[in-house]
Amino acid sequence: MNDIIENKTFDEIQIGDQASLTRALDQDGVEALAIITGNFNLIDLDPGPADTSMYGQGGGQTSWSATLFATLAGTRLPGLGSIAKHIDVRLHRPVAIGVPVTATATVKEKRAETGTVLLDCRAVNPAGEEVATGSVEVLAPREKMRHELLDLPKVQLRRDNRYLDLLRACEGLPALGCAVVHPCSADALRGAVEAAEHHLITPILIGPEDKIRAIAAQEHLDLTPYRLVPTEHSHHSAELAVAMVLSGEAQTLMKGSLHTDELLAEVVKKVGGLRTERRISHCFLLSVPNFPRPIIITDAAINIAPTLEDKHNIIQNAIDLAHAIGITEPKVAILSAVETVTNKIPSTLEAGALCKMADRGQITGGILDGPLAFDNAIDERAARTKGIVSPVAGKADILVVPDLEAGNMLAKQLTFMAGAEAAGIVLGARAPIVLTSRADGPQARLASCAVAVLFAEAQRKGAVLLKTGG
Repeated sequence: MNDIIENKTFDEIQIGDQASLTRALDQDGVEALAIITGNFNLIDLDPGPADTSMYGQGGGQTSWSATLFATLAGTRLPGLGSIAKHIDVRLHRPVAIGVPVTATATVKEKRAETGTVLLDCRAVNPAGEEVATGSVEVLAPREKMRHELLDLPKVQLRRDNRYLDLLRACEGLPALGCAVVHPCSADALRGAVEAAEHHLITPILIGPEDKIRAIAAQEHLDLTPYRLVPTEHSHHSAELAVAMVLSGEAQTLMKGSLHTDELLAEVVKKVGGLRTERRISHCFLLSVPNFPRPIIITDAAINIAPTLEDKHNIIQNAIDLAHAIGITEPKVAILSAVETVTNKIPSTLEAGALCKMADRGQITGGILDGPLAFDNAIDERAARTKGIVSPVAGKADILVVPDLEAGNMLAKQLTFMAGAEAAGIVLGARAPIVLTSRADGPQARLASCAVAVLFAEAQRKGAVLLKTGG
């Protein structure tokens, strides 16, 4: 049962009555104010040493103090049914980000002819210092009102870079020698350069030299620090890149502007390729704005109609990736259209078999369940509604799709309709392969490089063991 709130009518209010509330303004709150008001000149919207606001420590919002005073009037004193007619606020000190502020309203005057009350307002920080003072003239309600206090919806803001934690996790790790295959588009070349500037990779640019240098000049990119290996065409670029990994010159590959099948044809060659005993597979690591954790979707880019044995490898690759990014015991949901096993839907039979394989130790490092429909894989309420009792339902970290078509549609729906950002990586080869869409921007490539660095570090420490094939 939620708390009950009630107002004070004009007749009930006495001179000297008080009400208080305490709130802290965090960075999300600053950005929300900017979005709601359209005022992007708000303090600390882009925190850094070059703060040009009137308060060097950031966060000094006069408007936020005024909002606290209005909130007191609307929810505490007089409360429900009241209307703030005039607010006067004077700011004394900055409201520092994350520091709680206590606002207090005191009834100073009652005006019977208009039914208004005058509130004397004061906001202080934890040290007792005034950050704002002011007054609110409010039309008080005449009728008594009681109402259940509602839980407000969570507001989650979309950020330009939701992979900051990934980048931080890479701090102090050695940059990977990275064969960048055919970076013959502005985004591909810029993505490689920015990853190098973030100390994630040491790029070896492989492709037609004239074309790469022309793009660099057009985009004002300095290629002086980087090695450039000229090739005649994209197939040649892929061949040289794979050879560099085999020779130890590079520890990872990064797809540029060539087609995926051109690159992977070289990777999976039986002789001179990067095959292991594992089936290679692709993982999308998605960050969805209104979802509390990253989600791995696999396989949405390589295996068109994977067999049961393919899915065994696809799942193990995804579990290894989850370990590399810090998910110690990932929960794996094997998706289908329904959550019951039926011979009418083959993917449900495979899901049941894969779960049994995990029970017998053939798939390790994660908790598997399936078949699960998408809703009850990611939403605990949906799982409870359907009576599903499972350690995975509603808590999945990894979503294993039935086939490439389903996975590709799911990933792109989340990207283009839900604003998700996706890092892409291919696993199961001798080295991680940064595999993004040719339409992806530099930021997606940067995030993908961070994932590759973390996975390579896990390989180096022996947390991921891949037996090489013939």
